[in-house]
Order: sequence, then C-alpha cells, then structure tokens
Amino acid sequence: MSSVPIDSNEHSPIDKLGEHVFDAVAEVGDIALFSASTLGWMFRKLPRWSTLVPNFYTIGVSSVPVVAITGTFIGMVLAVQAHSQFAAMGMETRLGSVINISLVKELGPVLAATMLAGRVGSSMAAELGTMRVTEQIDALSALGTNPVRYLVVPRFLACVMLIPLLTLMADFMGVIGGAVISTQVMGVDAFHYWLHSRRYVGSLDLFAGVFKSLFFGAAIALISCHRGFHSKAGAEGVGKAATEAFVFSFIAILFLDFCIGLVWNAVYYSIWPQNTGLL
Repeated sequence: MSSVPIDSNEHSPIDKLGEHVFDAVAEVGDIALFSASTLGWMFRKLPRWSTLVPNFYTIGVSSVPVVAITGTFIGMVLAVQAHSQFAAMGMETRLGSVINISLVKELGPVLAATMLAGRVGSSMAAELGTMRVTEQIDALSALGTNPVRYLVVPRFLACVMLIPLLTLMADFMGVIGGAVISTQVMGVDAFHYWLHSRRYVGSLDLFAGVFKSLFFGAAIALISCHRGFHSKAGAEGVGKAATEAFVFSFIAILFLDFCIGLVWNAVYYSIWPQNTGLL
C-alpha cells in the first residue's frame, strides 16, 4: 500500500483560523501600545502652536462643508421618510421630536465621525504611509525627534478637540434641514413642531452625542496614524493603509457607539430610575 506524501506547506483550516486570530490579537496589542505612547507624549509635552494650527485647519475647517451637507440631507431624508407614518397616526406634529432626538444622540455624532474618517483618516494614513515608505519617519528618529510626538500627537489633538464642533455643526444643519422639509414642504404646523422638539430633546441628549464624538475622534486619529506608521512599501502598501484606516475606523465607531450607548443608559437609569422607558 503506497502512502501519499504530505505537503508541509499545506495548512488545515483550523491552522489558518488560528493564524488569523493570532494576527488580530497582535494587531490589537500593537495599536494599544501605539495609543499608550501617543497619550504618554501628549501629557509629557504638548506640541507647539505652530504645529497644531495647520492640523486644526486641515482636520477641522476643511471638513465643515462635507459635514454640513451630510447633516442637512440626513435631516431632510428623516423628515421625508417618517412623515407618512406619523401622518397616518395623526402625530405629524411630533415629527420634530423624533427627527431631532435621532440627530443629536446618534446620527449626528456617527455621521460626523464617518465623514471625518473618510476625509481625514484616509488622508492621514496615506500621508504618514508615504513618509514611512520614503524613510522620512526613520530620518526623524535618526535626528533625535520622536516621530509619535511630532507627527501623531498634533493630529490626535486636532481630531479630539474639533470633532465635537463638527458634531454640533452636523446636528444644527440636520435640525434645520428636517424643520424646513417638515414645515415648508410637508405642511406640519411649525409651532407644534418646535414645541414637541423642545419638550423631548434636552441638553443632556445633546451632551450625550458630543460625549460620544470625543471617543470617535480619538479612535479615528489613533487607527489612521497607526496604519500610516505601519504601511508597507510601494504605492499598493500606501493605498492599502489608507483603505484599512477608513474601514477599521468605521468599525471602531460603530463598536464604540454601541458600548457607550449601553454604559450611558445604565448610568442614566441608575441616577434617574423614574425615567426608565423614556430614553
């Protein structure tokens, strides 16, 4: 009976699964160490104002148009899609409360972060990836400058400090867009539209969305810069780093949104148990 030789290069599906799991765990650990290094340099010594201002402009000011347009159309779409259902129940005047609470607590922060990840995150990963490929990051290290402090910390601070303002911009434009469509196009009474909005949407709801956005901005900056720092050689490697920066940032945004929502509701209900079922 002849025996069939076994190719040592072939791996079973279990081996491949184990390799993928090991690589994922190692990647998470590497990002955690990268994040710890970034936070350590941030608290040790802040970057110069001349270094922060260009990043503030690139990340914050340049993102205002796309965030404002996105927020406006989201509010308009919510008004168009929800009006028929509310009108069928005779509750069209309560349309404002649903649109505005959805915007300030969920859609505003998530969409602003998504736009930031797509416009800024990919750009940061591509820029740092090009610097890695052309050995500019290695040159900084050879000159005695820490690359994380010089390249990552300013981008991290810009994302964390400016994404709350972008979130407020998305919320404002979404509220205006939803109100215009509801009151001017759908014929909803403007007085009752704003009355119910004011009654059901409070400052705590607005704070909840802004609070989430801080974590979203931190995740976008850390993941995008990490992908750029670990970019592989060539144009393909830089393009892959930019793509991974957006994909991983978007997954992190959704995961953080879920986790923060659970914690927020748990804390809210523990402080105000009588409001259970109102959120």
